[in-house]
Amino acid sequence: MGEPSAAHLRRTPQQARSKARLARVLRAAERVLIEEGAEALTTTRVAARAKVSVGSLYQYLPDREAIIDALAAGYFAKLEAAMDGFVEVATARHWADPVGTLVDEFAAIYRAEHGFRALWFGSGLTERTRTADREHKRRMADGIRRILLSLGLAQDDDHLTRSCHAAVLAADALAQESFRRDPEGDAGLLEEAKVMLRGYLSAVAGRG
Repeated sequence: MGEPSAAHLRRTPQQARSKARLARVLRAAERVLIEEGAEALTTTRVAARAKVSVGSLYQYLPDREAIIDALAAGYFAKLEAAMDGFVEVATARHWADPVGTLVDEFAAIYRAEHGFRALWFGSGLTERTRTADREHKRRMADGIRRILLSLGLAQDDDHLTRSCHAAVLAADALAQESFRRDPEGDAGLLEEAKVMLRGYLSAVAGRG
């Protein structure tokens, strides 16, 4: 899991010991999330699982919402780092099927990230996390935009930005349904997502 930004913490740890303690707390929170669900993410439960005092946890994560926000920020950071890596790889290898490759690569990440799926499907998301998710999707869309540009498949303008955002929103909805159906991702639905996204992004490229 990626690291949360300072904006999601009451205060940012400076010393190595404090950073290690916060990392341990977040790992414990993730285990609670995976094993017991988002509803169990209370400060008391997480502190007990991390074997730290509630007062120590409060220094960084004052309430349940802060724990959820910090976990979500870590997941978003990991997905965005993966997208940045894919932009570099796509440019170097000149992917023949960027849509198929990206769907497969992110499906593999979702299979491995049990905590992300538990949070993604849960009912306990905070308003701040929902806002962060909207911004996260825009950053992921920018990754799609950069891949299309690097492959010479589109011209850069506001229309491309909007189209890539629409593609990410559609892909996210289909991926959610796919992993709700099957923890490994419903293979048939993922293939349909590829067909739909290839057609849409081909049309976007054609407009350019």
